[in-house]
Amino acid sequence: MSDILSRCRDLMAVYYHKRVLILLLLGFSAGLPLMLVFSTLSFWLREAGVDRAAIGYFSWIALTYAFKWVWSPLVDRMSLPVFTAFFGRRRGWMIFAQLCLVAAIIGMSLCDPIEDLERLALFALLLAFASATQDIVIDAFRIESAPEKMQAALAAAYQVGYRSAMIVATAGALTIAAWVSPDSQDYNLASWQTAYFVMALLMCVGLITTLCAKEPQVDTRDADQQEQALQQEFASRYPKKVAKILAWLYSASVLPFVDFFKRYGKSAILILLLISCYRISDIVMGIMANVFYVDMGFSKEEIAFLSKVYGLIMTLIGAGAGGVLIMRYGTMKILFLGAFLVAFTNLLFAWQAYIGYDISFLTFAISVDNFSAGIATAAFIAYLSSLTSSGYSATQYALLSSIMLLFPKFIAGFSGTYVNAFGYVNFFIAASLIGFPVLILITLLNKANNKQQTRSDEQTENS
Repeated sequence: MSDILSRCRDLMAVYYHKRVLILLLLGFSAGLPLMLVFSTLSFWLREAGVDRAAIGYFSWIALTYAFKWVWSPLVDRMSLPVFTAFFGRRRGWMIFAQLCLVAAIIGMSLCDPIEDLERLALFALLLAFASATQDIVIDAFRIESAPEKMQAALAAAYQVGYRSAMIVATAGALTIAAWVSPDSQDYNLASWQTAYFVMALLMCVGLITTLCAKEPQVDTRDADQQEQALQQEFASRYPKKVAKILAWLYSASVLPFVDFFKRYGKSAILILLLISCYRISDIVMGIMANVFYVDMGFSKEEIAFLSKVYGLIMTLIGAGAGGVLIMRYGTMKILFLGAFLVAFTNLLFAWQAYIGYDISFLTFAISVDNFSAGIATAAFIAYLSSLTSSGYSATQYALLSSIMLLFPKFIAGFSGTYVNAFGYVNFFIAASLIGFPVLILITLLNKANNKQQTRSDEQTENS
């Protein structure tokens, strides 16, 4: 018994590391702003009597997150005056983004949606832009702060912090607004302004964490040397200042792609295929999940508890288990396991569709499905992190994480049409089957990696 407990302690030791605690708190800092420009803001606007059409337009602000890859090269290669000198490249950008977040949330808290809706929209846009920038930097900070085998544990801690902050920014903000309001049934501007001001104060969690964290030591000499070489090349054709700007632009926006394909060669296509398909099974299934629950006769309360609360807990437990498993067995094996589990668990929902309303079986299905999703997500984040290189980690991770959603989201758009034509049982079986080719891609990549490693070992022996 003591041996088993000792092994468990050894496996869980990764979560006792200071870096894991830092990522937990940075995850809180990253998750807090999202709901303040999304569901919580929509609630405030509607209670204030803002027209539904205007609220719909406000939702476009959240699209900022989908385009963060556009300015990620700036985060990678541009030094911020004062901030970079005092805090370092990553911490400087984080503190800058967090100060902008605090200012934006305070600005929103001083607005009246009825009197100055446009000013509220501008502060909300600043909030989304600063939040997306913070996401870029935190991802790069996480990748550069620890080796690959720790990435899943860091990602799991980040997810716990992120999801906890989303709850605080939704349920917490609504509770504060209701508590401050003299009459919870009537709209009260001061109550919402107070709620947003408290959210601004909570952003200090991220600021304090960043100040206490250590700047990751990253070797950017290759990237810097390539930029200098380009500057010399352009200097023969353009004025010195123009050559410097062109060299910087090329190294920031083009070289990350060149570096990726240079490092992985023919395997780069397989890698991009895997990234674009890895989450296809759970994304396609997830689009129809809530619709399916309603059609099966489950109540709002049952769906809210099982899917949003209980399901979230199981996802986070799965992510934690994924971190432990990757430390023990490596990224590729758990990447394969996660893909298999996610595809297989969709069959549970096919059975649910066959038997109809059964709360006990739904509890079991959601438990297994969310736990599997947690393992798969932890492994996938660790894998994506391992693909980036020093000097370009922010840009490459932002691009790769964007690619992973494009194809699955497109396919998922046809899910409702498929259900209408063939029913839920066939839909969930199909959602399961489309996940299994991912296992072939992982196997092929694993073989390619092993061959590459064998060649490297042979070259090392011969030299």
